[in-house]
Amino acid sequence: MSRPSTPCTRICVLDPATGLCEGCGRSRDEIAAWGGLSEPERQRIMALLPARRAAAFPESGPVRRRAASTT
Repeated sequence: MSRPSTPCTRICVLDPATGLCEGCGRSRDEIAAWGGLSEPERQRIMALLPARRAAAFPESGPVRRRAASTT
């Protein structure tokens, strides 16, 4: 059996302003439900994530901005 698709980038930080993971763009509820979702439902959510992340984190995401500003 193959492993389920995942957008996880191992940057697992929920942004307090948006409620979205700064790494992948999923909500807490989506992350919690991920293992029980069908593959088509995972793919549907994954298709939404690039636009969701771009809208929520317009400057390439809060994690990258913080890292860039400390150097």
